[in-house]
Amino acid sequence: MLLPSIFSRLLSLLSDTFCRPSDPGVIHAIPADLPSTTPLTFNLRHIHAVSKSADIIFHDVPSGFGITSTHAIKTRPMIVHRPGSYDSFDRARLRSMHHGESEALDWDEDEVLGPDVESRETLLELAKMTNNAYVKQGEAGWYDLGDKWKNGTTPFGWEPDTDGFRGHVFVSKDNSTVVLSIKGTDAGYLAGGGGPTVKKDQLNDNLLFSCCCARVDWTWTTVCGCYSGAGKCDQTCLERSLVEKSLFYPIGTNLYNNVTYLYPNANIWLTGHSLGGSLAALLGLTFGAPVVAFEAPAERLPAQRLHLPSPPSTQHVTHLYHTADPVPMGVCNGVLSSCAIGGFAFETKCHTGRTILYDTVTKLRWGASIRTHPIGIVIDLLGQDWEEDQPVPKAEPEEDCTECYSWEFGEFKDRNTTAGV
Repeated sequence: MLLPSIFSRLLSLLSDTFCRPSDPGVIHAIPADLPSTTPLTFNLRHIHAVSKSADIIFHDVPSGFGITSTHAIKTRPMIVHRPGSYDSFDRARLRSMHHGESEALDWDEDEVLGPDVESRETLLELAKMTNNAYVKQGEAGWYDLGDKWKNGTTPFGWEPDTDGFRGHVFVSKDNSTVVLSIKGTDAGYLAGGGGPTVKKDQLNDNLLFSCCCARVDWTWTTVCGCYSGAGKCDQTCLERSLVEKSLFYPIGTNLYNNVTYLYPNANIWLTGHSLGGSLAALLGLTFGAPVVAFEAPAERLPAQRLHLPSPPSTQHVTHLYHTADPVPMGVCNGVLSSCAIGGFAFETKCHTGRTILYDTVTKLRWGASIRTHPIGIVIDLLGQDWEEDQPVPKAEPEEDCTECYSWEFGEFKDRNTTAGV
């Protein structure tokens, strides 16, 4: 195993003490005097994972290793909206969650450097950066990062009893920008390789992206106790189920704040594939951070259930997927679907922000299949221009989107009953 540095051990011990940025009144500082456009070069700096007690832990990448894992990213200025303070964000969210009342929230408009999502090369590099969180060195699908990675032992975050939330932290050479990648679902037919985190990943998938606790039909064991019979689902029960400490969204907010503690003056981007992409989008909505999510299940409904205050614009969140992938398309559901057979209930359809949609069904004659969901498929698509005069499809918002229309959501349970997860 990679031995943690003294610094990493200190972070593990202190993770509960800095669950928020060093200044609780500001999300994090924004670099001043942004250039109009600046290419950035990133190196892999840390690997992040979660302890059994749901604490964020980091391992530093071995000295010299980062030289062989360099990613050049094109950037462009973008506008993001961030709450003026974390306290006001939490207060507005809790007021909505517990009292059903909206509270006016002041949003700060900032101009930051974000990834150039019109650049195929930029999207390709980000896709590669998301890929290696899935696989151990030497396995099929590993994009070679150099011999210094190979030390003959179990990589950090891959221990048999590890939690499912892990990924990588890439940092630009000038420390101005951090790219935080988050691993997606660890299941053979969803992510291109099985692993020890399938159970926890599946719990989060079914809580976040099913209409009601993964109640597909009467034969299913639900992941929360919110089903109320005859197509009814208790809304408050669902919302309580999503905020348990051990679930991935609150772990993700803790991770983000730990990273802002390490790099208080850096601009932070988020990326991920599948479940990791959806979590990246939810964190991007929370903190106003630029996001590129690959083949992510739709996260608009989970954002509403988490009572995330809605910023004036979500254009800083970009989704990329193709029409033959049933997971982000929201069609991998039903009793006989391949997802249901594997124990997953992907039922949400509506994404936030903008979507880069590759119409592989029409143009390439692909059939819809869960086998097209692995990140390697996207990496292959990004290997060449989509059209002669259009390297990638245009990013556009998803309009006229509906989901879970056959369910009735309301207050059907005794409020003294706690939602079980």
